Amino acid sequence: MTSPVSGPTVDAVAFDLDGLLVNTEDLYQHVGSEMLRRRGRTFDLDLLDAMMGRPQRVALGVMIEWHGLEDTIDDLAVETRQIFESLLDEGLRPMPGAVALVSRLVAGGLPRGVATSSGPDFAHDVLGRVGLLERFDFVLTSADVTHGKPHPEIYETAAARFGVQPGRMLVLEDSAAGCRAAVAAGAVTVAVPGGHSRRHDFSGVRFVAESLGDPRIGELLPPVQTP
Repeated sequence: MTSPVSGPTVDAVAFDLDGLLVNTEDLYQHVGSEMLRRRGRTFDLDLLDAMMGRPQRVALGVMIEWHGLEDTIDDLAVETRQIFESLLDEGLRPMPGAVALVSRLVAGGLPRGVATSSGPDFAHDVLGRVGLLERFDFVLTSADVTHGKPHPEIYETAAARFGVQPGRMLVLEDSAAGCRAAVAAGAVTVAVPGGHSRRHDFSGVRFVAESLGDPRIGELLPPVQTP
């Protein structure tokens, strides 16, 4: 991994969603554990690694194959939504530093977007619940791409939407799959892992941040002009 450089180097910022802006990765661990508990199986860390950062249908397919489940992907998708919705009202919250960083970008007028493996209804619902939806210029989801992360398509699409070269776009990601996608797209990539994903391989990223409040992220951004 290379060290961050001082001064502004990027013209736009793309954020992952789950586990990066909001704590939904933690909630999904509860969902996965509950679904597998009902089937007499366990949701271990290796399975979590294999599913993390992938589009939902791909992740659920991994779960089915991993444990030899008889359920269909559609069955598990319905059950996931049911369990997850029961956790959202009390359990959903922004990740540390998320609101402050987005506020800085808004104040500085720096273009910003979300690029997530989640579906559009879910992404808009979650961002709306934490008051962030209207603060982004766009939200790209699994419905906007053919190939999910770790394929670079979603970040190539984000750069095109911003109208910038990928090398002038900062991507903030919490998973190995997401970072691989961003690095492959040629973006300036910073890993911001959560508790579990700290053990992921983040080869190729600019650096591994402690949180979205890490001051090194600010060093990659243009300064906010004060009146």
